[in-house]
Amino acid sequence: MSHAAIAIPGLDRIAGAEQQVMLLAKGLSRRGWRVSVVALSGTGGAAAQELADAGVAFLSLKMRKGLADPRGWLRFHRWLGREQPDVLHAHLPHAAWFARWSRLAASVPVVIDTIHNSNPGRPGLRLGYRCSRWLPDHVTAVSEAAATAHLAAGLVSENRLSVVGNGVDVDRWQPDARVRAAAREELGIGNEFLWLAAGRLEPVKDYPTLLNAFTRAPKPAHLLICGAGPLETELRQLAVRLGLNERVCFAGFQPQVRRWMQAADGFVLSSRCEGLPMVLLEARACGLPVVATDVPGTREVIADGETGWLAPAGDPEGLAAAMSWLMHTPSRKRRAIGARARQRVILQFSLETVLDRWEQLYGELLDRKCPSRRMGPTAWESLRRRSAHTA
Repeated sequence: MSHAAIAIPGLDRIAGAEQQVMLLAKGLSRRGWRVSVVALSGTGGAAAQELADAGVAFLSLKMRKGLADPRGWLRFHRWLGREQPDVLHAHLPHAAWFARWSRLAASVPVVIDTIHNSNPGRPGLRLGYRCSRWLPDHVTAVSEAAATAHLAAGLVSENRLSVVGNGVDVDRWQPDARVRAAAREELGIGNEFLWLAAGRLEPVKDYPTLLNAFTRAPKPAHLLICGAGPLETELRQLAVRLGLNERVCFAGFQPQVRRWMQAADGFVLSSRCEGLPMVLLEARACGLPVVATDVPGTREVIADGETGWLAPAGDPEGLAAAMSWLMHTPSRKRRAIGARARQRVILQFSLETVLDRWEQLYGELLDRKCPSRRMGPTAWESLRRRSAHTA
């Protein structure tokens, strides 16, 4: 049984990248892989138990000083020597650098890391990638935009770079009329238009632009914001100053955001920068028509005017115009837009499709790097046989 180890800075707070790690780990385990998730810090919380229930091992290195904590390096090297994973796959910068430099002291057949953002980041972040770019066997990006940005900045080598998008469990994320009715009753909303926004309350999500745009949106309408973060107090105060305190609800972090997607009439994303936003894929899988800012990452998911609407980033009037357009669209047409969006997610971003791509990449790299440790009759071989048969 082939062993994949997935490294992540932590799982105590679940955002898009962490959620993707959870889906990848559980999906590979379901397909017959031995899977371990290694967190640099934290306890893993409920996510660690969820992984255990799916047969995935979880290890926290309990690093308290970031990458400068030598105890974490020692724990990891001992673990690598004992468990000997075939593939070490890291997500997000600190885990990527950790995995890369670790292979100098412990042999790992294949090291991969994944870029989740289209912004190459500040000079320190760029230096970390640039100094270690010779160490991984392969680097993937969740979107073409993320790949292009990091390639242009000289942070990755073109011959070691490919795009593997995020995956969504489309059987779990789908419209549900009964949930919609119950959730709207809970919110006390009848036929009023309900907008949903979801994501951490941080500057990159640009909620001030969304709140200013919402003042221009047609009434009656409500905006439900699911997310927590350092800007919550500031955003609540802004909503009051704009006279929106009766129309905007800050729901905080919601572990079950799916039911609010199923309850909403439209999803809005006001980010200034994205990689390939999981929340946007999930909303579309739920059949929600979407309005989003026209930034790298989102424009790869939305066909403007066909499966959603794009608006300029940082432009309240432009965002309000797109939101108003959707609100004035007849409900039957909105449902058709949502149905097209869901179908595109199924075709391009379904979890099973993405798992196929990961298994193919893992298998190709293992075959290339260590033919003597080939994966044998696992899901990768089955996939290769199916592909050959189809061809």
